[in-house]
Amino acid sequence: MSENSSQAKGMLLPGVAAIALYMLFMAGINAFGALRGMFRTAAAGYGVLAVCTLLAIGVFGLLKMKRWGWALVLGGAIFLALGDVFYFRMTHASFFIVRAALEMVFFLYLVRTDVRERMAP
Repeated sequence: MSENSSQAKGMLLPGVAAIALYMLFMAGINAFGALRGMFRTAAAGYGVLAVCTLLAIGVFGLLKMKRWGWALVLGGAIFLALGDVFYFRMTHASFFIVRAALEMVFFLYLVRTDVRERMAP
């Protein structure tokens, strides 16, 4: 680790902030849908609500540049992308596959070495 990267540890990147805002928005939308009963079964709604709660907690950890927040948001990005691929397969609406691709771009941005090095333990 170089001197510049040690000084940058804990500093928020603009891309991370944008991803955090998007993930917080998606967590809120999906939690609202789960509370309104938009999913097929109650068990699916409770599962979505649990994942959205973890994602919202992770977003606040990510904004503080904590490694546990980074890990939760990384998992949330995968869950959202897989959910969108599932809905694309069911509905064949291209909106879902575009959103899944965007979430995979977010995942790939978060696993970059320079982003990981900035996270505090």
